[in-house]
Amino acid sequence: MADWATFKDIHLSDRVDSFLQNESFFGENTFFPYPGIVNNEFNRGKIMVDEQSMDPQEEQEESFADMLESYSAGMNEDLRVGDKIHGKIISISDKTVFVDTGTKADGVVEIGELLDDKGELPYTLGDALDLFVVAANESEIRLSRAVAGAGGLSMLQDAYANAIPVEGKVVQTIKGGFQVEVLKRRAFCPISQIDTQYVENGDAYVGQTFEFRITRLAEGGRNIVLSRRDLLEAELQKVRKAFMQELCVEQIYTGKVTRLMPYGAFVELIPGVEGMVHISELSWSRLEKPEEAVNPGDKIEVKVLRIEPGDKQMKIALSVKQVSGDPWERVSEEVEAGSKVTGKVTRCAPFGAFIEIRPGIEGLVHISEMSYVKRVMHPQELVQPGQSISVMVKDVDSAKRRISLSMRDAEGDPWLDIKDKFTVGQPVCGTVEKQEKFGIFIALAPGIVGLLPRSVIKQSAKASRIESAKPGDSIDVVVEAIRATERKISLGLGEGDAESDWRQFSNKKEDGGSGLGALGEKLAEALKNGK
Repeated sequence: MADWATFKDIHLSDRVDSFLQNESFFGENTFFPYPGIVNNEFNRGKIMVDEQSMDPQEEQEESFADMLESYSAGMNEDLRVGDKIHGKIISISDKTVFVDTGTKADGVVEIGELLDDKGELPYTLGDALDLFVVAANESEIRLSRAVAGAGGLSMLQDAYANAIPVEGKVVQTIKGGFQVEVLKRRAFCPISQIDTQYVENGDAYVGQTFEFRITRLAEGGRNIVLSRRDLLEAELQKVRKAFMQELCVEQIYTGKVTRLMPYGAFVELIPGVEGMVHISELSWSRLEKPEEAVNPGDKIEVKVLRIEPGDKQMKIALSVKQVSGDPWERVSEEVEAGSKVTGKVTRCAPFGAFIEIRPGIEGLVHISEMSYVKRVMHPQELVQPGQSISVMVKDVDSAKRRISLSMRDAEGDPWLDIKDKFTVGQPVCGTVEKQEKFGIFIALAPGIVGLLPRSVIKQSAKASRIESAKPGDSIDVVVEAIRATERKISLGLGEGDAESDWRQFSNKKEDGGSGLGALGEKLAEALKNGK
């Protein structure tokens, strides 16, 4: 009985005819697991086929032709020395590993190249490998991870001529680059060729093993120049090409901010592929400069808005704010009327101030809602752009994208407890706020203003001094009446009570009293006795 495992490792495509003619390969009653072939006996290179399962010889040959055609479908015949292939392991022997190259001929790689640090093979049947073609002919394709180990000048020349990577260990840093050991020979790699990016600290590469491409081989192998950057860029080019084929509008990617410009930020989606986020797309909030939202090195999520052809490469327009969606669509869930929130003043207008209470959500504090304490003529008397303040949400209209806010309600209405602060007849020292034809407005406390009527002022002995008072001057008044619901307080000067007391004092003197009071009378009596 022949070993079927041995047979299945040999491609049928190139060797079927020779196998069928080789009597020594198959013994009698060999099981041949293909449809329509049972109880095969080899006699002088001919197959005895079960007549019930197959038609005549002509049909059998057609079946083999169909099988070969099916097997050959999709094969790539354009493999050359130096090409990189990605194939699956189809067989493993003691010394070699067979890999499906995508052609009619399998690839062969020495098992020693695939062993790990423990000397074990970390792969099994079906695992995929990335290998380079180091030799190829009609019957065999030799594969290798890279030219490594100890070898002669001919191996270096083959690697140089066919652009096959060589494995090298960075030994030390030297002037202008690195000393690298390749096939037990000393080579040189310029510092600009060790990576795709600028290298500031070369010591980080010392002791590491990389794959290089030989860019110069002269003087019988004594002058070898290497480049790792060529290999990296070749791989990046493949990655970029695959990425650009999959890139599509509305897709969300994670990228890294590489640099900022006054008009926006550049974001690296993958190495070598950048897009630009305009400043208006960095945030739902108003930004003066990109630094207010992102900084170089930040990792952010971006959404692809447009992909347009450019002079050298495709232009990719990105957005940060559209990743999270329009905040106004969720405003009714996050902001409720009657709630107190903290926001940032974004801009001032003659009629009020705009306050950002959520990223991209602005409300308006009308000038009439700015203070109970003072009469505000312009918003910038109280607030400035960039200032954080507390506001009360009065109304939310998500359909019209409008939110009404109040600063004075957030601070509290001083008239709510007016009766606890002032009582009728209470003397108060107030401050002149402004004069009108009908009287003078006197500020009694923050947000509490009373009126001293002009009619009361005219009856006062100090009328001329009071009428000449200017805003900010202090004046003594008395609370005459409080109408809290109307937010009004009437004031007086209290001079009527003082005149009444003086008259009472004068009457006591006329009635025979000294008019000095008890203390005065005792003092007068003591002085008299002393005499």
